[in-house]
Amino acid sequence: MSRVKASTMDADLQKVFGPPVPELHEAAAGPDASPALARALELRSFLALTEEQVARVRDRVHADMDPDRDIDELSADKLRSDAQWLEAALDARDGYRAALGELLRTMPAPDQRARPVRTTQLRATATLPPSAAPAPPRAGAARARRP
Repeated sequence: MSRVKASTMDADLQKVFGPPVPELHEAAAGPDASPALARALELRSFLALTEEQVARVRDRVHADMDPDRDIDELSADKLRSDAQWLEAALDARDGYRAALGELLRTMPAPDQRARPVRTTQLRATATLPPSAAPAPPRAGAARARRP
């Protein structure tokens, strides 16, 4: 299995599901994997990728602003572009964190997940009052005229 990139919500996932993230990935590949685990790991992978993008832009800006760098190499256009990239990546990160946090908050407790759901099919029965009984087959039919 390839190395799993860390995310800022790995501790939250471990708190809810138990095992560390690499073991959760193995469990999610199994036949008994819960849909909630699969969804949580999907959101987590999006989050980890977005956090990596944030770090790349941050590192690029830091390198461009290095005090030892030639001041003639500074570009306001490049910095504006990096600021737009950073804003987009931070917005995406915030969205993924919120979605994953909401999923983890609204999941049923671990002991509730293991129980099968029993449903009961209800039957509706009604008795019509005598006045609402169906009419005889020829009721209301027009009489044929006799010559």
